[in-house]
Amino acid sequence: MTEDLLGDVPPDHRSGFVAVVGRPNVGKSTLMNAILGQKLAIVSPKPQTTRNRILGILTLDDLQAIFIDTPGIHRPRHKLGEFMLAEALSALPDADLVLWVVDVSRPPNEEDGQVATSLSRHTLPVILVLNKMDITPPAVLLEHGRRYRELLPTVTEDIAISALQGQGVPAVVDLLRRYLPPGPRYYPPDQITDVQERFLVAELIREKALLHLREEVPYAVAVDLEEFTERPGGAVYIAARLFVERESQKGILIGHEGSMLKRIGSEARQEIEALLEKRVYLDLRVVVKPKWRRDPAELRRLGYYRRRR
Repeated sequence: MTEDLLGDVPPDHRSGFVAVVGRPNVGKSTLMNAILGQKLAIVSPKPQTTRNRILGILTLDDLQAIFIDTPGIHRPRHKLGEFMLAEALSALPDADLVLWVVDVSRPPNEEDGQVATSLSRHTLPVILVLNKMDITPPAVLLEHGRRYRELLPTVTEDIAISALQGQGVPAVVDLLRRYLPPGPRYYPPDQITDVQERFLVAELIREKALLHLREEVPYAVAVDLEEFTERPGGAVYIAARLFVERESQKGILIGHEGSMLKRIGSEARQEIEALLEKRVYLDLRVVVKPKWRRDPAELRRLGYYRRRR
């Protein structure tokens, strides 16, 4: 039964776990979405968009790559930041291969050095992905690429791409074929992730808050689904609380006469309907939860926790 579920594979089939790492806001989630050919991880122009490890599964006739999209490696400022850093670093011992994604339009900074130091502690093949080549002049790409390689001289290979435009993405898949070990399929061919629909729905709501809010407010937002039920006729009713830390943030999130919350809800509902392929009634309300990012008990309740090593 298991073989029927996973399907036959050719003798030269390759498979394994691919950790996608890098500092915040370099395009890790955009790259994973581009490789998978559909949106799985939320994206925004703001750093630290990804908070949890997210599994994305690419299955081809001769390859199954299980991507571990991780939060950006950074210097944490609160308990949530500590959790995010632990999530990123904990992906490395499980990986067969690392995609180290950098923003090649900019020179390396301290956080890139922190990533390189973390990678140097593991004997894993590392592909340096020089992202955002579409906005980088060729001479700058060469110079910055050299400086990134100097941070980790043991880099196995490097490749320049634009995850946003899709340039070079097929070549990244070819490198996976070259460097992942021979192995079986670990997941059925039609499975693209191991996360539940509830998690994806909450992330889509949070994405819209990240896109439309400014300064510190979006980073203080957490989404808690109170209800997720299918009603007669096939429509889905979703009630969600958006936590913020201060009353002033609540006012900004709601907006004048509820305009901001309505905008977030409307855009999130459209994407949730596309995800679920059903009509959705989305009910959002904003709740002040002081210092939730610094409260370990609240972080655990919201689904953030430190993995055992």
